[in-house]
Amino acid sequence: MASEASGVSTSENASVAACDIPHQGGSANGHGPKGHGTFALALGSVGVVFGDIGTSPLYAFKEALHVAASDGVTRAEILGVVSLALWALILVVTIKYVLFIMRADNKGEGGVLSLMALAQRAMGRRTALVFGLGVIGAALFYGDAVITPAMSVLSAVEGLRTIPALEHGISTQAVLLIATVMLLGLFFIQSRGTAKVGQLFGPVCAVWFAVMAALGVFHLADHPGVFRAINPYYAVHFLQHHGMAGFIVLGAVFLTVTGAEALTADMGHFGRWPIQAAWLFYVLPCLALNYLGQGALALNTLVAAEKAGVPFQELNWFFEMAPDVLRLPLVILAGAATVIASQAVITGAFSLTQQAIQLGLLPRMDVRRTSETQSGQIFVPQLNTMLLLGVLAVMFTFKTSSAMAHAYGLAVTGTMVVTTAMAFIVMRQLWKWKLPAALAFLIPFMTLDLVFLSANALRFFTGGWLPVLIGAALFTIMATWVRGSQILSEKTRRDSVPLADLMEILRARAPHRAPGTAIFLTSDPDMTPVALMHNLKHNKVLHERNVVLTVRTAETPRVPEEDRIKTFKVNDDFKKVEIYYGFMESPNVPKALALLRKQQGLKFDIMATSFFLGRRSIVPSANSGMPLWQDRLYIFLMKNAANPTDFFKIPPGRVVELGAQVTV
Repeated sequence: MASEASGVSTSENASVAACDIPHQGGSANGHGPKGHGTFALALGSVGVVFGDIGTSPLYAFKEALHVAASDGVTRAEILGVVSLALWALILVVTIKYVLFIMRADNKGEGGVLSLMALAQRAMGRRTALVFGLGVIGAALFYGDAVITPAMSVLSAVEGLRTIPALEHGISTQAVLLIATVMLLGLFFIQSRGTAKVGQLFGPVCAVWFAVMAALGVFHLADHPGVFRAINPYYAVHFLQHHGMAGFIVLGAVFLTVTGAEALTADMGHFGRWPIQAAWLFYVLPCLALNYLGQGALALNTLVAAEKAGVPFQELNWFFEMAPDVLRLPLVILAGAATVIASQAVITGAFSLTQQAIQLGLLPRMDVRRTSETQSGQIFVPQLNTMLLLGVLAVMFTFKTSSAMAHAYGLAVTGTMVVTTAMAFIVMRQLWKWKLPAALAFLIPFMTLDLVFLSANALRFFTGGWLPVLIGAALFTIMATWVRGSQILSEKTRRDSVPLADLMEILRARAPHRAPGTAIFLTSDPDMTPVALMHNLKHNKVLHERNVVLTVRTAETPRVPEEDRIKTFKVNDDFKKVEIYYGFMESPNVPKALALLRKQQGLKFDIMATSFFLGRRSIVPSANSGMPLWQDRLYIFLMKNAANPTDFFKIPPGRVVELGAQVTV
């Protein structure tokens, strides 16, 4: 679809109904796996895919044990917390995501919006259920994207307090200041791209996981009995004997699996097998050893406290595992790992925003390429600024990672519920699984997701409200944009003249002909573009060659070049051209037209061609189909959308904009 009038994106009308667009083939593995060795891709995935889940040991065990130890702690409780952490990793990440969800890829791409497009194709049409699930999942992801950098970086900097020489000199304000400097640096380098720095992500995180495993092994000898936690009996026993308190601990234990969604979201960059191999043979064993080591240290501390007749002292278990002399290097390494984890979330937010724009869920934004070779390297200035402000606001509101832990998890569990529901639809409708087999997947994993969601919901009033608030705000924006665009499209169609009728009018009363080619961008190729009508009405002129151009978003991540363009001859003066882009691609109209000239011999000079855009001036209406506040929100979003000339990469000197006023 194309921008018309007020600059509505090509995706803002027709691509909302992505399932109505013919399926376009794409590369099986997206742009990532081709031409790279499995080991190199697996190493790269360790940095990008597992950055978030790989920093969870900094705070997950500490927070879960803190909740469990509110009335004193016993050996069984420590073993129970460790067992819950291990089995959360096994059930949620390994079985659900690695073995099931990662199979539901959309031409090699994953993530909640990619899964939404796949589910819509499986249904054969756009349904309110699937569309609503996709929007909810995307909105909740932004809540996670705001909290993750603040939580990760803050928990790493707090490790400075475990260094004996610094423990009394590092105040909360000092921690916040150091974390702020790190985050400012991280967000400010986004515009320069992360290609060069990104080459270090894999090796640094590989060292990080190796160090975590080594720390765990170092403490296993302190209390080998911690290996009993591998038995799920201790997890079940803990939940059975702790009632509501056990449920609250479960909410804290969920921190161990935050970041699991990244396994699917980054499939297009690395491929399924490298991610699965990195998890099964490296990341999971390192995480398991570290949690076991933290448990062993806690058990050893408990035994020492009982012998000395003193109360059990809660510690920052992760950093306390390291000898004093290695504490500072560990804090520095943890800081690097949390910055990488934050980078992965920011990059994911950029990619999700690009998909949302292409699928018509958000207004156009300025999406910049930061790499000539890596299509996944993009930068969205508006989103970068909003994320930075959000992260800093969250950090200074909660001040400590322990306080922020209450806000973490609710958005992630909500996204997991959405993912499970859409995966069930894909299994039934696309893979044609029989109902009993599909239910065998749905019932246990949806039950698990809902249990975690309920456990995190208990922390709503102590911080869980934050991601819900962010998600609700994003959902409102997306819903308003989609509904407003539909209303505007329907109104424009009612007020427009069918293109076939215009051909009859022009045959009866031929206007003055101007040399050259005119290209009219429109979202509805069957109706006369507003700009064409204004050109005829006011300028009383028609070019020698006229192209009605529509840019459409396919429901696949990428569209191969041979399927990029379709042309339809209307008569000797008019052609209709449709350009298809995947939801992971950025439109480039001149480049596509050059392809059209090469493939189909359409002769025109881009610098002697005029592009006509219709620009609509929107005014609110009391009876538009949306409440007045939504009208005003839609108009605000429309005014702040990126210029269509820039969005479609059209040479500014070749654009003519003709406006009209429309009520919504």
